[in-house]
Amino acid sequence: MSGDGSWRRVSREGRRFLRGRRRPLRRLALWSLLESAHTFLGGYAVARALDDGFLAGRTGTGIGWLAVAAAGALLGALALRGVFGGLADLVEPLRDALVRRSVRRAIGRAVADPGRAGDSGAVSRLTQQTEMARDSFAGLVLIARSFVFTALGALLGLAALDPVLLPLVVPALLLGTVAFLATLRPMARVQRAALDCDEALAARTGELAAGLRDIVACGGGASAGARVELLVAEQERLTGRLARWTALRTLTLGVAGRLPVVVLLAATPWLLGRGVSTGAVAGALTYLLQSLLPALDALMTAVGAAGTRLLVVLDRFCDPEPADTGAGASTGTDAGTARTAPVPAQPAQAPLTPPPTTMSAPTPTPAVELHRVRFAYGPRAHPVIDDLDLVVGPGEHLAVVGPSGIGKSTLTALIAGMLPPGRGTVRVAGAPARGAPGYGPDGPDVRRTLLPQQAYVFTGTVRENLTHLCPGPVTGGEVQRAAAALGADALVARLGGLDAPVDPGRLSPGERQHLALTAAYLSPAPLLLLDEATCHLDPRAEERAERALAERPGSTLVVVAHRISSAARADRVLVLDGTRAVCGTHAELPARSPLYRDLVGVWNAQR
Repeated sequence: MSGDGSWRRVSREGRRFLRGRRRPLRRLALWSLLESAHTFLGGYAVARALDDGFLAGRTGTGIGWLAVAAAGALLGALALRGVFGGLADLVEPLRDALVRRSVRRAIGRAVADPGRAGDSGAVSRLTQQTEMARDSFAGLVLIARSFVFTALGALLGLAALDPVLLPLVVPALLLGTVAFLATLRPMARVQRAALDCDEALAARTGELAAGLRDIVACGGGASAGARVELLVAEQERLTGRLARWTALRTLTLGVAGRLPVVVLLAATPWLLGRGVSTGAVAGALTYLLQSLLPALDALMTAVGAAGTRLLVVLDRFCDPEPADTGAGASTGTDAGTARTAPVPAQPAQAPLTPPPTTMSAPTPTPAVELHRVRFAYGPRAHPVIDDLDLVVGPGEHLAVVGPSGIGKSTLTALIAGMLPPGRGTVRVAGAPARGAPGYGPDGPDVRRTLLPQQAYVFTGTVRENLTHLCPGPVTGGEVQRAAAALGADALVARLGGLDAPVDPGRLSPGERQHLALTAAYLSPAPLLLLDEATCHLDPRAEERAERALAERPGSTLVVVAHRISSAARADRVLVLDGTRAVCGTHAELPARSPLYRDLVGVWNAQR
């Protein structure tokens, strides 16, 4: 179906959903009015502090108006607390509705065609796509609400300062916003085409992998590869189109956010000559720079990225006959997202080192050390990791958090030696992550074990799947103790014991992850990298597995976290937000990282 048809279909379903949620929407609106008051007081108090206070020689009055602005900031914090309380009343019903729709559709297909009872697309819609929809919807509601009420407070403040300020600000703001909205539909069409192409490429490579031996034996490699090359070329073309639309979106942000500031500054002599006070001009600049511009920037970024992704995902639930491709299977990885729409990462402000040890203790060799590391998926691509310094001490438990596509999987791949840094050094246990003598191509690298989101399980016995990372023989008692520590002993018993055969296709994603985690526990590697390797486990099983791996003697654990509980268990948390990396404890980060504070709020609202 065409992109316009998808837009209308999703819009119709969205309006129907929101009409049934009037009470949560009213609650969000009431709390958001406090945010408008916070915005209004921010600029108005600055103007009064200058005109009635400092410029008039009344310092006490000026300080009093600044105190009013500070009180407005407290109102904004109170509003944000109330907003998160009401967000769950919108987000959770959406997820539940998508799950019910997917289950009904899968059951209907199974009844109509028993051969399709194992629909992998339905499984993807029940897991990854519902989470993508929920997270994107929550972020859009937060940011869109913030923009609307921030703009309301700022425009009311400009009118209160002097109505002549509005004609200087509003036209450029409206022009840029309308131009941005005009890009949404075509960008969504390109996003959908890119996702379809990505799914087709994943399906084709999966088919080739399954029959690779026969393809090589028959000499059909060139013919089979030609079809893959066509899909790769199409993916490259669509990525270029997405990049061009992203550039246009940046231009609209400049028109809507920066042009009003330029116009106001250029008109300042005229405004002062017309009788507009200096404080009013300063207050207007405060509204633009501290309120409107950040809110508009966040809105355009969220709608342009999460909005188009939400449209594409919801279209798969609204489509009466969705494709049987397991949509979204490849869009949730950081590396894949970074290739299509990378978010530039800026230099970290300071090396991200673990807490200092006592002066008398000898300095141990870091388990992981990154120095000024930069990485991009192409010579002209924006860096995904840029100028990152990080030190992880032996035995430390580090959680890595950030939005999808920000570079979390890329970071673990750099530490695992799977990717070479474009600049800087990555060292593991004091040696280069890649190319060290005795490692990589010359032999097994026993310094680390990487567990990706898709757990590796092969056809063989349970014992072979649990001990394949061990260089030597492992006794049955050791294997049983490891399975018990990870909570996988019941799974081993259900499969028939250590010598029972394993059919990977009959295991659930969570069961595969349990086996892979137990294998990592038994491996001799002191460094374990978990790239969302527990995402298919329930919170209790995830906690048990992470604690067991962290308490393993000599173990250093780096976890890409997808739950707040996982981050809270870690010794430190590394926050990647596309502008700078911030590292600290779970308790101190909300005060240092606005992104982490928002993530904690969203995670708490979703529990």
